[in-house]
Amino acid sequence: MKVTDHIGKAKGETLFSFEIIPPQKGKSIKELYDNIDPLMEFKPPFIDVTTSREEYIYLDKGGLLDKKLTRMRPGTVGICASIKHKYNVDAIPHVLCGGFTKEETEYMLVDCHYLGIDNVMALRGDAMKEERYFEPTIGGHAFATELVSQIADLNKGKYLHDVIETDNYSNFCIGVAGYPEKHMEAPSLQSDLRRLKEKVDAGAHYVVTQMFFDNNRFFEFVEKAREIGITVPIIPGIKPIAVKKHLQLLPQVFKIDLPEILVHEVEKCKTNSEVRQVGVEWAIKQSKELKEAGVPVLHYYSMGKSENIRSIAQAVF
Repeated sequence: MKVTDHIGKAKGETLFSFEIIPPQKGKSIKELYDNIDPLMEFKPPFIDVTTSREEYIYLDKGGLLDKKLTRMRPGTVGICASIKHKYNVDAIPHVLCGGFTKEETEYMLVDCHYLGIDNVMALRGDAMKEERYFEPTIGGHAFATELVSQIADLNKGKYLHDVIETDNYSNFCIGVAGYPEKHMEAPSLQSDLRRLKEKVDAGAHYVVTQMFFDNNRFFEFVEKAREIGITVPIIPGIKPIAVKKHLQLLPQVFKIDLPEILVHEVEKCKTNSEVRQVGVEWAIKQSKELKEAGVPVLHYYSMGKSENIRSIAQAVF
């Protein structure tokens, strides 16, 4: 079922969803299941599965370093199929511009269609670790808007190079990312909102936001999005702080602000266990306010760990 259909079927009730990352290659999927299992009591209608960019590794070849390109966390589509089969919920693969040609993207989408996957999350993706700025893959898309257009075209039966007479079109519900505090590369929030409008105009059906810790930023973001004609559902993304180093890491990586009162409470903590509790309590407060405001879904960035997400969900749902 499409995300938009789940939202419509809920008739105003706030739904629970979360995002996971595939295990590194060589590791069992059991650990992933063990972290999904405790969250199923909250009846998530869908679960997002991230896609990792390729990265370089260096192999020692007799004293010389051999540079190789690899993916440490493959298997997004396979995991989606497994989740769909095991839990009977919709699994949403993240589809990236970075690291994929347009042809590879088409093959992935065709596989998703064969597997009965109804939703995809279209993202530009981040720069590679060795890149200062995002550089498009040769033969790939430079912007998420282009990726959305390709998926929307496939929904109309338009393939990249082939003219195929068929009635068996894909019908993907397309999600895109929104940034309540603007994308790190955008010169302003207003210009970033215009880019979001372009993605929606290209065919996106819903928006999931990057994490934020001040609900006012989200409410202002939604208000400004509605003012410029973005009418699709906007889903807030929530991540609980879990360790003290998040105070430096999250603003550095995601270019977001942390409320001073939250920073103060985390700084007072003596252990990461105390930090985790502060993070859970803050996320509960955030979630309850957002739910009271009538958001369609509360989407949690679990990073594959369920303990703190479960504590939050128990208090909210």
